Amino acid sequence: MIPTASIDALIVADAPRCAELERILFPGDDPWSAQAFRDELRYGHHYLAAREDGKLVGYAGLAIVASPPHAEAEVHTIGVDPVYQQRGIGRALLLGLLAVADDAHATVFLEVRTDNAAARALYESEGFSVVGLRKRYYRPSGADAHTMRRHAQ
Repeated sequence: MIPTASIDALIVADAPRCAELERILFPGDDPWSAQAFRDELRYGHHYLAAREDGKLVGYAGLAIVASPPHAEAEVHTIGVDPVYQQRGIGRALLLGLLAVADDAHATVFLEVRTDNAAARALYESEGFSVVGLRKRYYRPSGADAHTMRRHAQ
């Protein structure tokens, strides 16, 4: 499905809406605050926004954590408003992050809840594979996470 949202840079003014979506999407797992998003932007990490009719409906973030010759990147977060899910927005955000990682020739890592089959299927369809298990990774729920990796492109 072709996403209907436009993808552009996340800006500081988006932080409160990101925090609102975090509370909706991750209520039992210590959702990020608006300040956490402002901090990520201040640190210079690569964050994207998905907007539909001017409204922020999704966000995603990536950090380059190691330089060549063994460049690595971490997907910090991807979230899409439940009302706008299943429209290709999450995939568009992920592809935007992967383009940045590919420009850096970075291997990409991420964590995903073991019970989040939809997210895991998305990641696997874009070349990620499970490389580890983090027991009780998410707080305070104690949910487990798979560590996934996509080799540098």
